[in-house]
Amino acid sequence: MAAGRSLLEALDELVHPGTRGNPMSLLRWCSKSTRHLADALKAKGFKVSDDTVGRILRSLGYSLQAPAKEKAGTHHPDRDSQFSYLNDTAGAFVAAGEPVISVDTKKKKLVGEYENKGREWQPEGEPEQVRVHDFIDPEAGKAVPYGVYDLANNEGWVSVGDNADTAAFAVNAIRRWWEKMGRARFPKAKRLLVTADAGGSNGYRLRAWKVELAHFAKESGLEITVCHYPPGTSKWNKTEHRMFSFISINWRGRPLTCYRTIVELIAATTTNSGLRIEAEHDTRSYRTGVKISDAELADVPLKRHEFHGDWNYTIEAA
Repeated sequence: MAAGRSLLEALDELVHPGTRGNPMSLLRWCSKSTRHLADALKAKGFKVSDDTVGRILRSLGYSLQAPAKEKAGTHHPDRDSQFSYLNDTAGAFVAAGEPVISVDTKKKKLVGEYENKGREWQPEGEPEQVRVHDFIDPEAGKAVPYGVYDLANNEGWVSVGDNADTAAFAVNAIRRWWEKMGRARFPKAKRLLVTADAGGSNGYRLRAWKVELAHFAKESGLEITVCHYPPGTSKWNKTEHRMFSFISINWRGRPLTCYRTIVELIAATTTNSGLRIEAEHDTRSYRTGVKISDAELADVPLKRHEFHGDWNYTIEAA
C-alpha cells in the first residue's frame, strides 16, 4: 500500500467535487466509475477492486446520481486562466518560503442534542439519545466554523464562532492562525498569500474584508496578497477538500452538544498523511451590516494586479 496515505484519503481526493479542476492541480478531471477509480488507486500503489471502491463510497454516503438541471448560468470565461494565475502565484510563494493559506467557512452546525448524520460504534441497543425535532436552541445557537489551511504543511486552524460569519470574524480567524501557528512556522515571513472564495465573508466585492485585512497587515507587518477563486467554484477550495471533509468524517454520528465538544472533535481530526488541526471557540461578538465608506476604502493600501485586479490584489503592511 502507498506509504503515509490511507485508502480513504486517496479515494476522497479522486471522488470529491473539489478535485475536478482545482487551482493546485489545474483541470485534473477524472471519470468517477468504480472501475476507473480503482484503476487510479492502483496507480497510486493501493491494492483494491472496483467492488471494494463501491462499498467504501456507499459507507461514506456517496451514491450514483445524475446531474440536476438547476443551474442557469455558465462558468466565467476567465475561470481556467484565474486558476492558472493562482497556481503560479502560490508556487512562487511556496518556493520563496512564504506562507500560503486557503480559507473558507464551513456550513453552520446546530449546537445541542441534535442528530448528526452518520453512525459510530456504541454498545448494542444503546444509541445516543437526541432530539426528535431540529428546532434551534436560542441559547446555544449555531456554530460557525471558519477554517485556515496551510497548503505547504498540511496544517489547519479553525475558529468556531457563535455569533455571525462576518469579514471581521474571518480575518480574526486568520489572525489567530498567525499568532498560534503561522508565526512559529514562518518566522522570517514578509508576505502572506490568501486564497479565498469569491463570495461570503471573504468575498472579493466585500469592502469590510479588505479593511479588516489592512488592519491585520499593519499589525503583523505582513504584505498580504489575495487571490480569489472565480465565481461559482467554491468546491475547489482546498480548505473544504483537505480539512473540512475530514472533520465531517471525524464527527459523523456524534451529536455536537456544546462548543467544547465541537472544538475538541475538530482538533482531534487527523489523517495518515499527517493533517494537524488546532481549534478554539471565538466568543467575540461581531456586528453585522457594517458599512464601509468610500473614504475608509480609499485608505486601504491596496494594489490591484494587472490580471483581474478585482480577484487578485495585494495589501501593503503600511
